[in-house]
Amino acid sequence: MTPHAAADLPPGAWPWLHDRARWLGSWMFRPFYRVQVHHRERIPARGPVVVVANHSAFVDGPLIFGLLGRRAVFWVKQEMFTGLAGVGLRWIGQLPVRRGEADRRPLTAAVAVLRGDGLVGVFPEGTRGSGEVAAAQHGAAWLARTSGARVLPVVCRGTRRPDGARRRWRPRVDIVVGEPLTVATGGGRAGLTAATETLRAELAGMVRELDERRNMT
Repeated sequence: MTPHAAADLPPGAWPWLHDRARWLGSWMFRPFYRVQVHHRERIPARGPVVVVANHSAFVDGPLIFGLLGRRAVFWVKQEMFTGLAGVGLRWIGQLPVRRGEADRRPLTAAVAVLRGDGLVGVFPEGTRGSGEVAAAQHGAAWLARTSGARVLPVVCRGTRRPDGARRRWRPRVDIVVGEPLTVATGGGRAGLTAATETLRAELAGMVRELDERRNMT
């Protein structure tokens, strides 16, 4: 069966399967986490959007994918695209990215999605770590500048079990949606570097603020 093309998904994606995967992602983790989403109303319902999010555990990606309330195309590390999992990721429109290698294919595919008024998600850290957003890459800022999309910062805390801690029973997970940001066009490489730093600082500040809030409760 040939899937119908959708402007907000990459070629070859199955829109009906993508929509079912989002529905599944919206509830499948609820039995395992007490998820609290703050400022969900800030998510633009339409138009091109680049989501930038911190990444501290594997579950962060599926959680955010399910809560956005609209189709979402994420950059996913190439290593995930093997076997049936890889086929499924392609069918739901996710894009493989080779870490540390120059590859324009995910860039051009993501820009096409944004120009179709879609949403593209990027984890600037590239790999799972502490979630501190130490060194954001240029990808998110480049996508926003090239397509004219707004940038939506999202932070997630509570999914990663602290080192040495026991297995937790339904830990509280907080997801905070920031205010949409606009990246200035032009400025060459210096402008791109400045935009990247702005996004990095915004994410890092949101992580600190959320950690402080969680420590007080």
